[in-house]
Amino acid sequence: MPKIQSISSFLPPYSYSQDQASILLKNLFTDHYDDLERMLKVFENGDIESRQFCVPMEWFEHPHDLEERNRLYIELATSYGALAINACLQNQEFLNESVHPSEIDGILFISSTGFSTPSIDARILNQLPFSDYVKRIPIWGLGCAGGASGLSRAFDYCLAYPKAKVLVLCVELCSLTFQPNDFSKSNLIGASLFADGVACALVCGDEVNIASKKPSPTFIATSSKIMANSENVMGWDMKNDGLHVVFSKSIPSIIEKWLEPFVTEFLSEHQLTASQLDHFIAHPGGKKVLTAYEKSLGFDTSKTDISRDILRKHGNMSSPTVLYVLEAFMKLDCSPGEKGLLTALGPGFSGELVLLEWQ
Repeated sequence: MPKIQSISSFLPPYSYSQDQASILLKNLFTDHYDDLERMLKVFENGDIESRQFCVPMEWFEHPHDLEERNRLYIELATSYGALAINACLQNQEFLNESVHPSEIDGILFISSTGFSTPSIDARILNQLPFSDYVKRIPIWGLGCAGGASGLSRAFDYCLAYPKAKVLVLCVELCSLTFQPNDFSKSNLIGASLFADGVACALVCGDEVNIASKKPSPTFIATSSKIMANSENVMGWDMKNDGLHVVFSKSIPSIIEKWLEPFVTEFLSEHQLTASQLDHFIAHPGGKKVLTAYEKSLGFDTSKTDISRDILRKHGNMSSPTVLYVLEAFMKLDCSPGEKGLLTALGPGFSGELVLLEWQ
């Protein structure tokens, strides 16, 4: 079965504490909420300590039109994406030898925070020595589910083409979507939670001979599911000044009711139960989301320790976040035969499950 042979993450240059972000929002929103101090407690209670952004803090103090936001998105997504790809293909923690970009057969580019035609992957291909014949598969609009979905689609590709080497590149610059004149509760919550991140994974088919330095997570199966008539749970509203976040307060309760039967049915198809999993590689959508995972699946908090650590250090970076979590698991000394479930949820409302076994 296809394997995840290497992975890398990239941290944008500006790192700020949650206290700094809270002060900024207080200054921006102070005349628009009667109970702002109470509302700002979402910054204190989210178990996030720091986040990274592609722009400095003072950028958020001023309005920016869609043209400016998207110009920055194209420029930075291209440069950050190229750096993440190089780091993945040269990662000596997982690979005995570097993989040259010309060896890559396909690239799946995942993003939901900006627009580009040609897509960002085409721009990156002009910066790195890829083959002219590389397959490009840009995917837009999956939000927080994008990292898991990207891995699943790379698995599908490598099943069909077992000699293939495929990159999954996730780039999200959530900071560029912040709207200082949007005083909705969704915008306030999004401002307390979202951050910027970039991650890249190398997925290889059965017939690829790459020597790994440690056991690698191997795909066993994947599953996708969408909830009918749930477009308003999360996503974007497109307005003249850019993207405005849609973020329903019902997300944790939806997860508790919807996720358990999805996971149970999927695992039972492979003669497994949730209690038999060695690792739970969960996209940390937020503190309440992780708690909902635990309640839904009967896990104690130790199963989400790594996800919580990523959330604490980086916030919710949308699609790349689950790859940051996976990278942390891949750095552990996992033994052959250990099984993990990778999961992420996103707009749609939709979910993606990936069953992995270290080999």
